[in-house]
Amino acid sequence: VQLQASGGGLVQAGGSLRLSCAASGRTFSSYVMGWFRQTPGKEREFVATISWAGTRRDYADSVKGRFTISRDNAKNTVYLQMNSLKPEDTAVYYCAADLNGVSGSLSTTRLRYDVWGQGTLVTVSS
Repeated sequence: VQLQASGGGLVQAGGSLRLSCAASGRTFSSYVMGWFRQTPGKEREFVATISWAGTRRDYADSVKGRFTISRDNAKNTVYLQMNSLKPEDTAVYYCAADLNGVSGSLSTTRLRYDVWGQGTLVTVSS
């Protein structure tokens, strides 16, 4: 399995961006997927996760109501729609796959994830 994240960039506070993460492999629909972010000197932190079929989702408190995670299993892609962006959202965003999650489960901890994308930089200016 390989993951390729894209969609990062520079945006003003209050703006929006949509990140995409394309996955290789024929069993994408059985991966729990997640997004994390990291700033220099800090640990990688959980942002959002979505279950196999996309019926369950969970978010970090800091992004609830502003970010939406979704997936298109026919396209082997997971998305992160980010609205009302704040300067504190500035980070490198990583998508990740939990290859061992079961149907309906979510993964909110970094150690649950087996495969990571390369990261895409989001910069929010004030």
